[in-house]
Amino acid sequence: MPEGFAEFSRRTALYGLGAAFAASAVPVRATGSLTGFHDIRDYGALGDGKSIDSHAINRAIEAASAKGGGTIVVPPGEYLCFSIRLKSHITLVLSPGSMIVAADPDKHEGQYDLPEGVFEEQLVDYGLAHFHNSLIYGDGVTDIAIVGSGLIYGPGLDREGPPPRWHGIEGWKSPSELGMTADEARRAIPLEMKYEGRGNKAIGLTGCRNVVLQDFSILQGGHFACYVLGCTNVRIEGIIVDTDRDGIDLDCCRDAKVVNCTVNAPKDDAIVLKSSYALQEARFCEDIQILGCKTSGYLLGTLLDGTYQKSPYMAPDDVGVLGRIKLGTDSVAGFRRVLIADCLCENSRGLQMGAIDGGVLEDVTVRDVTLRNPVNHPLFVRLSARNRAPRGAGVASVRRVRFSDIQVSGARMEYPCGVVGIEDGIIEDVSFSGLHVSAAGGGTAEDAARVVPERRTSSLEPSFMKTLPAHGLYARHVRNLGMSDVRFDVEAADARPAIALENVNGAVIDGLTSTKAKQNAVRAAQDCRNIAIGQIETFSGENA
Repeated sequence: MPEGFAEFSRRTALYGLGAAFAASAVPVRATGSLTGFHDIRDYGALGDGKSIDSHAINRAIEAASAKGGGTIVVPPGEYLCFSIRLKSHITLVLSPGSMIVAADPDKHEGQYDLPEGVFEEQLVDYGLAHFHNSLIYGDGVTDIAIVGSGLIYGPGLDREGPPPRWHGIEGWKSPSELGMTADEARRAIPLEMKYEGRGNKAIGLTGCRNVVLQDFSILQGGHFACYVLGCTNVRIEGIIVDTDRDGIDLDCCRDAKVVNCTVNAPKDDAIVLKSSYALQEARFCEDIQILGCKTSGYLLGTLLDGTYQKSPYMAPDDVGVLGRIKLGTDSVAGFRRVLIADCLCENSRGLQMGAIDGGVLEDVTVRDVTLRNPVNHPLFVRLSARNRAPRGAGVASVRRVRFSDIQVSGARMEYPCGVVGIEDGIIEDVSFSGLHVSAAGGGTAEDAARVVPERRTSSLEPSFMKTLPAHGLYARHVRNLGMSDVRFDVEAADARPAIALENVNGAVIDGLTSTKAKQNAVRAAQDCRNIAIGQIETFSGENA
């Protein structure tokens, strides 16, 4: 049994099995049948934590599917499993005290289903390219749900996998250039075959419609705890994820909501939207809502056991933990009509978004969000031209992004908010209102004079820019920037301006409150045009 799980189990035991069934009945448009319950013990599951029970669970699913759908009941117990295959019109109920445990092929007899989908060029990581090698997966199914207050625990899942194989990698050759089929070329790579028969996701759904994931918990979910690709009408509500890679990923999805979820992911992103090429076509991630969620980067397992211990993890860029909400990593088509609201992010990286693979990011609203102790930039919008996409992707577009009513405390000195494009990729129409940032301060005159490096082909992560020459907001290569009712506080005297602008065409700054003297609160470089500065309030004191 995983450390810290005992208390969690006692809490979940307070809920009855009837409540789990009621939860499965909540969604109207996306549940399996509520007539025809199938207890997995009737199909041979033992739940003793030693026997492989995925065969029995799959038999129960097949039996329900043969009758047009049904509800699969997982009673209290510890069910050691390889791949569980969801079918259409199936509801999987994780009863209080139940735990589905990912088996380890190195320790247990059996393996996960083999990876599907082999292509000439793979523009995504192994974990996005294949879904059949998940602990629980659905491929092209409709009207499915996983509900209840049980736990999915993934000690046997891999956190890593082979990298992408694409034209942007020096020396890469396509299978046809090598005189091989795509599958032959894949099998010729030792690292690919190392992961054959292994699992890397707790839940993997691809091409599904009408999906509900509700109320259960995931501990240690592999590379991706919950990956949803190319799905429509998705509702993820009230789940708790405590993992050491990605938490909840929505990729190329439409009409999806992530509501009241708590995600702890110290070593990767907590909730992330993507628009990858995993479906071998460019598809938008659009009409998405992330509402009432909490994300963090505490030590693995200490969310579920309630101790919230700091993680010593240091990411490769030496900035610290991750655990953030992000739009990006992959943006082949891009993102449209996204709302992030009423969320709390603590001890994690800040909210980050952008388009870096061609594609578009537009009509994104972030409101009523609180960030406590962000380890990097509280808010950052980025455009670059990495272009991990089919050839000819061109330069991305980022436009119409709005931040309102954002509270930030404990921000680090080096990392103000940022809006940064590239010379041939101008970010357009970004506004901030009701933004209050309290930061450490302490920036020097040398920091204020820094020339921030350009890196046209960078990834979404802005850490290469290092300390920025403003303590509140740094903007470069932007058209139409609006700032109203914003306040930037620093704990220690800071030689940098509150706002620094470079190559900004069109900015309205009104209602700025700053510790800086009025003439030093905003600095616009010589290449800036059409800058209108309205009311600026300054205040004195030991920090002024």
